[in-house]
Amino acid sequence: MAVEILKENYTGKVITVEVGTGDKAVKVGGASALPFHTFEGDAGHRPLIAYEVLDALPEDPPDALQAELGAVWDDPVKWALYCQNDLKARAVALRLVSTDPDGQDASPESAAETVKKVLDAIDVPLIILGCFKEAKDGPVLKAAADAARGRNCLIGKAQEENYKTIAAAATSNGHKLIAFSNLDFNLAKQINILLSQADFDINNVLVDPTASALGYGLEYTYSVIERIRAAGLVQNDAMMQPPMFLDLAAVVWKIKEVKASEEDLPEWGDRSERSIHWEASTAISMLMAGAEILVMASPRAVQAVEQTLDQLMG
Repeated sequence: MAVEILKENYTGKVITVEVGTGDKAVKVGGASALPFHTFEGDAGHRPLIAYEVLDALPEDPPDALQAELGAVWDDPVKWALYCQNDLKARAVALRLVSTDPDGQDASPESAAETVKKVLDAIDVPLIILGCFKEAKDGPVLKAAADAARGRNCLIGKAQEENYKTIAAAATSNGHKLIAFSNLDFNLAKQINILLSQADFDINNVLVDPTASALGYGLEYTYSVIERIRAAGLVQNDAMMQPPMFLDLAAVVWKIKEVKASEEDLPEWGDRSERSIHWEASTAISMLMAGAEILVMASPRAVQAVEQTLDQLMG
């Protein structure tokens, strides 16, 4: 006797967003069912993993990343080229950490110059991320958006204090926008509404509901992402239908489970291997929750996640 598989009926669909230009442009979103539920609907476009590139290194970079990337990370242009040409990256995420007012406090003009140099070197889509200090990110991302005019980049992150400035810069220069909220369904919807009221097209938005690493609040992160995706698909809520962007590299590599040494916690095993597996495991969990774009740091972790995606999408 045949077993009837029960299927959910969805009335909504995730918006399709394209970043980049030419034959290297990438589309994300488009799903009409929950992640990888191909028996219920269209799985949409393959999720995008963007390699993180920093314009300035932290004082104490992780050992695992130094082993994988140490030969190129003294120069963001060289680093971005390595990601594109050697690692076959589909996208690069340039993080302008030098602009942090608590660090180097580099100027918006300096950041714009770095963006220009990276864009001159690569042809895959570029994600441009500020230092995540709202007051500084406004002028920095405006300058970066101007410098990247016509390249259809993904700019972020827009928050309540700076979204008008960043949205105006993205609109005038032809870019897409990352809307940030801090693990709250209502705040995620509110920032999208605010952007819409500021005449920014919701079809050019990606939602960043914040990511937590495995072992550091993953369950709560997962539930918020699931709720956002369900609202877009089941309730057909237009404000909850943009694709989701998760900045994993910014959270995974600073938690205790990744940073603790073998001397302090020998039962946790080799730190370098542990940290790479931690990023990969977090990434796969977020893809299962509903993420469409992930920013990751470790090439080995990315390779593991891409292999898993081959199986899930296949």
